[in-house]
Amino acid sequence: MTEAQTASAPANRYAVLGLLFLVYTFNFIDRQIIGILAHPIQETLHIDDAQMGLLGGLAFAMLYTGLGIPVAWLADRWSRTWIMTIALTLWSGFTALCGFTTTFGQLFLARMGVGVGEAGGVAPAYSLISDYFPPKERARALAVYSFGIPIGSAAGIALGGIVATLVDWRVAFIVVGVAGLIIAPIFRAFVREPVRGGLDAKPEAQAKAGFFEALGVVMKKPSFWLLSFGASCSSIMGYGSFFWIPSFLQRSYHFDLQQAAFFYSAILLVGGVIGVWLGGLLGDKLGGKRKAMFALVPAAAWILAAPFFAMGLLSNSPALAFALFLVPTALGLVWLGPIITAFQHMAPANMRTTSSAAFLFINNLIGIGLGTYLLGQLSVMLHAQYGEDSLRYSILYGAGFYVAAAVLALIAAFRLKKDWVD
Repeated sequence: MTEAQTASAPANRYAVLGLLFLVYTFNFIDRQIIGILAHPIQETLHIDDAQMGLLGGLAFAMLYTGLGIPVAWLADRWSRTWIMTIALTLWSGFTALCGFTTTFGQLFLARMGVGVGEAGGVAPAYSLISDYFPPKERARALAVYSFGIPIGSAAGIALGGIVATLVDWRVAFIVVGVAGLIIAPIFRAFVREPVRGGLDAKPEAQAKAGFFEALGVVMKKPSFWLLSFGASCSSIMGYGSFFWIPSFLQRSYHFDLQQAAFFYSAILLVGGVIGVWLGGLLGDKLGGKRKAMFALVPAAAWILAAPFFAMGLLSNSPALAFALFLVPTALGLVWLGPIITAFQHMAPANMRTTSSAAFLFINNLIGIGLGTYLLGQLSVMLHAQYGEDSLRYSILYGAGFYVAAAVLALIAAFRLKKDWVD
């Protein structure tokens, strides 16, 4: 990256990054708020953990993952900012609609609608950030954007717990949905479409890439598959624990709804922000010298996360569990900056949104689609043996997915340099 290219980076890129972060925060508020509302929803609609897992996972993931790739292909050919504005409007509207449902089927359909909207919310943002920030700053910029995951999840849990306690779970959905609808026109008014690939060392021609052409580029690369499935294994545990730990706190530690909300939102906020920023920092510092570090840093974090999660789950002391959960919450999110940056360099600039969406399709179909349902179904199966502690052991067994994620990332490290596009 030359001094001239760095100087050509848009002057307002930090303000744009702030707005992208805000939209991503609402993405995760709307996505994760159902986790803290699980107990009152189950009481009202008379559904078990497996059904609740479907609402938190498959209902959202079905169309979210299926539409992600065609929407991203469109974003490689049309305005990314308009796509994100429409997406934010859709998912916020369907989140508000969740508050008006009265049956499992209605809530399932409304959650599918949230997934339809959110299909256009992430891959275009990755591409925009890559065109607002030069390569040497991208891992940190993507990490700042990814703060939306822990902050949005924490805010959704805290806000959902407060509103559900003061009023009810339906009003919680309506409040966060309406807030997103207010932000959508503000985002469209201030975020402009940058030149695609303008900050890259080898700017690509602005020809619009064909859909299968873009997919073909990344699908031939072994590191794409290894990192996609590695991140997916991590996401099974990540999304599953985000969704179920509030219920675990209520059942095993006998917290009320608001106590569980504040307890876990604090863990997500502190641990999550530290982990995401650490990953971005290490990715930029170490990855510039050795491309393999974009895979090795996440692998080390996942290996360390598993035992801390196990100790936290088995602890009988809420205070000790709080301290122990901070560590794997941070380590479990270290991967975001490095691995997302790696995916931005597996295809030319005019194919980035589609290649990112291909990764998101795999990660979200497996991580969201399986994570919450798998842990919920396992809890149902373990209930006869462990009673109210069945969620404790369901999540404990899920920590093994971090080990699988680390192994896949370690293998990917040997291929990453060869598959890299400058």
